[in-house]
Amino acid sequence: MHQLKESDKGSVHGVQYDHPAQYRYPFIKPASSFSPDPSSSVLTRRPASSYEYIIVGGGTAGCPLAATLSRNYTVLLLERGGTPFANPNVSLMQNFHIALADISPTSASQMFISTDGVFNSRARVLGGGTCINAGFYTRASTSYIKSVGWDDKLVNESYPWIEKQIVHRPDLIPWQRAVRDSLVEIGISPFNGFTYDHIYGTKVGGTIFDRFGRRHTAAELLASANPKNLHVLVHATVLKIEFDKTGKQPRAIGVIFKDENGKKHKAILSKRSGSEIIVSSGAIGSPHLLLLSGIGPKAELEKFNIPVVLDNKFVGKGMSDNPLNTIFVPSKTPVKQSLIQTVGITKLGVYIEASSGFGQSKDSIHWDHGIASAEIGQLSTIPPKQRTHEAIHDYRRRKRNLPHEAFKGGFILEKIARPLSTGQISLINKNIDDNPSITFNYFSHPADLARCVDGIRVVEKILKAKHFAPYAQYDKDVVEKLLNLSVEANVNLIPKHTNDTKSLEQFCKDTLITIWHYHGGCHVGKVVSPDYKVLGVKGLRVIDGSTFTESPGTNPQATVMMMGR
Repeated sequence: MHQLKESDKGSVHGVQYDHPAQYRYPFIKPASSFSPDPSSSVLTRRPASSYEYIIVGGGTAGCPLAATLSRNYTVLLLERGGTPFANPNVSLMQNFHIALADISPTSASQMFISTDGVFNSRARVLGGGTCINAGFYTRASTSYIKSVGWDDKLVNESYPWIEKQIVHRPDLIPWQRAVRDSLVEIGISPFNGFTYDHIYGTKVGGTIFDRFGRRHTAAELLASANPKNLHVLVHATVLKIEFDKTGKQPRAIGVIFKDENGKKHKAILSKRSGSEIIVSSGAIGSPHLLLLSGIGPKAELEKFNIPVVLDNKFVGKGMSDNPLNTIFVPSKTPVKQSLIQTVGITKLGVYIEASSGFGQSKDSIHWDHGIASAEIGQLSTIPPKQRTHEAIHDYRRRKRNLPHEAFKGGFILEKIARPLSTGQISLINKNIDDNPSITFNYFSHPADLARCVDGIRVVEKILKAKHFAPYAQYDKDVVEKLLNLSVEANVNLIPKHTNDTKSLEQFCKDTLITIWHYHGGCHVGKVVSPDYKVLGVKGLRVIDGSTFTESPGTNPQATVMMMGR
């Protein structure tokens, strides 16, 4: 594993600077470069600089949005994290779980635990979720595009713009091929081959990992920007949006942000009609920033002494996360590491995907379970409410002593397509760096639970398929050994009694983890208009997954990038 040693890194004021390659484009600079007078402790702004667009959040939507707007307008893009370019934990597929397991303040990911007890992650890096995800790239269905009301022609021009720059065709490893062929064999058909399209049946999708296992993120879309019009500041944490309240409706006029040294700056919009602040901080960050800026439920804002700019009870509501349950399949031969390459799009409202960890080396400390790794909080053998950071540390300690069989194999993943269970985010304090309180209420709607049960039964059929035989024929004693070890090894085998619906429902609830596709909090018609303008205020939009009522496609990154474009 090529991880940076601490000695390889420089550190300025607690912020890691790895080497010059981190600022790949000339328009990317640290936030502290914004103000002219370093000796002044007062709130500063560059007097000459106002921007036609200020984008808060350089993530999956924010990067393509900034690149696109900069062709014709002046744009300031503010990103709270660093850059992904010189970070091997982001760039290399083999380090996928390391980036998510790193919970230090400079990590590309920020861990949170929802009140449901499920460990989860948010991106904190230029490029957003595309820097820490499993890389699978697949479009939304045509019916989704229609239901959202997007312009077909623009959509069909925008996806290829991304695909030409950062998307690749995966080299399927044998494990993924076996899952693909078994899906078709059990009737999740037709086989649609390699395609970005979302259609019923089984397919191979795109990936943002190239054939060398290097990740290409949304930050690379900034290469298409007009460098004269774009300024990108990293380690720039926006604290609040400022409003002019003298008119009939409040108007967004600028933002206050802090740099890597904690110093505050003010960036202002130009007076040009049509200038806007666009919030693209993700499904947690965007509603969180609106609340801290005074847009949200009046009672909640007053509780924290936040001056009310606009009373809107829907901000932060309608949050959903797609439940994920995984089944480990022990294998006689080592399974090469893979993230997601193939998917079964069923008519049952579940998606079936596959992944495998890193179990090839002799050195147990390098073995991992990829997407289902305990180190990243995916503690699927402990019921959600009982999961703790201590459990992660215990697993790390035990890991060296686990038998090789616990890592020799792969996972079949079952994701609920359109969960009906919803929750909300609410403030705990006024600190933007802290996670707000997040609740998803997984499986509170009985339909979600019923679909999970259906999904487990589909997985069982895959295990019995002839194409799967090379993986499914292992010794009884290996299975016994793993059953006895399953809690320590953090792997769930297929339940024995799959005809017992009640016990499968319990299995679904107890083994629930996340696939990081949470969405909502700024819904269209409730918080924003159909063109994403924040209702009741001027000069402010939200463009990201917080506006979705359902997650697009089997995996959302393609559509979030397309939306930014």
